[in-house]
Amino acid sequence: MKPTLLVLAAGMGSRYGGLKQMDPMGPNGESVLDYSVYDAIRAGFKRVVFIIRKDFADDFKAQMGSKFAEKIEVDYCYQDLHDLPEGYSLPEGRTKPWGTTHAILAARNSIDSHFAVINADDFYGRDSFQQITSYFTQSESTSTEKDHYCMVGYKLSNTLSDHGDVNRGVCKKNASFLEKVEEHTEILIEKDGICRGENLNGQRVELSTSALVSMNFWGFPPSLLVHLQAQFKAFLDERGSEMKSECYIPTVVDDLISAGTADCNILETSSTWFGVTYPQDKDSCVASIKKLVDTGEYPTNLWD
Repeated sequence: MKPTLLVLAAGMGSRYGGLKQMDPMGPNGESVLDYSVYDAIRAGFKRVVFIIRKDFADDFKAQMGSKFAEKIEVDYCYQDLHDLPEGYSLPEGRTKPWGTTHAILAARNSIDSHFAVINADDFYGRDSFQQITSYFTQSESTSTEKDHYCMVGYKLSNTLSDHGDVNRGVCKKNASFLEKVEEHTEILIEKDGICRGENLNGQRVELSTSALVSMNFWGFPPSLLVHLQAQFKAFLDERGSEMKSECYIPTVVDDLISAGTADCNILETSSTWFGVTYPQDKDSCVASIKKLVDTGEYPTNLWD
């Protein structure tokens, strides 16, 4: 097994006010992403591919990629609004990225092994990475007509921000398998104390804070990329003329499960998730990392 870690790091950080994927959080200036790559290396990942944008590529490579170059194989792919299937073009006036499906497709020519997908600005924890590599080893020996995916799930209540709304893939499960996942945006606890979010039909719906959600920590075989290209074309046919529509990975996975093309195992983990969506989240993130360092989970100087 030589799994690849695919890091979605092309986000503009509009709600955070900057490139949070490079913002220092650890005691020696480490970012959240530093800890993810560190955990991936000790879990057995052999390669990391960063999905970034060309406008900050030089800064990212100098500040982030250079730290990992002697510890793991490093590659870069670029998410570009104009990178569309043949016959499709960017609608005039569109500036918003096409979503996580499009981001993963930026690496379609660079992935030839099992790969995990993570967000650059989320902290997933050591055990989560170990669970993913263990699943890859197991699934390689499983031969069926379906593709086998996996995801690390977290409780919705543990992934909300006190400072604004968030987007999450809300899941339903059957035993240890994902039955359905639907992306919801603008999730928050409202003034009446009820948690609500907007579904893909634009409806504001109540959500249980104990619901399982996807934090975009997925494990896939390379065959997913073929399905992604077909699903992204279908998305462009239906919603490509909209200025703010996005094609989300949870939606694609849900479609493939419903079609019987794939199944998705939900992995249990002892790790705790945390992340930064708003500037006010940073203090909590810094404190959480300090606690992990103080208890010996991570060294004080991560790369020394």
